[in-house]
Amino acid sequence: MQNEPDPDWPRFVRTEEAARLLDLSPRTLEKHRCGGTGPVYRKLGGRVVYTIADLRAWIEGSARQSTSEMAKIARKPDRTLAEARRAGR
Repeated sequence: MQNEPDPDWPRFVRTEEAARLLDLSPRTLEKHRCGGTGPVYRKLGGRVVYTIADLRAWIEGSARQSTSEMAKIARKPDRTLAEARRAGR
């Protein structure tokens, strides 16, 4: 009798398969990982692995309705325009 995988146990994939599932190059996925902008990952025995659930969550978390949404998040000025004008006087 063959061992059946436990349905409650997460399925792990390595970087190459995760990149293929996300339609990215493995190097791009590595850059996301190093920059902290990629999906959650784990290290098992020195190998980087991802769960399918974490890949799906990362995809869902990147959903946008407008190209300006990320610009609003990324651009957080230290001071307002009015403060900058006052400082220039």
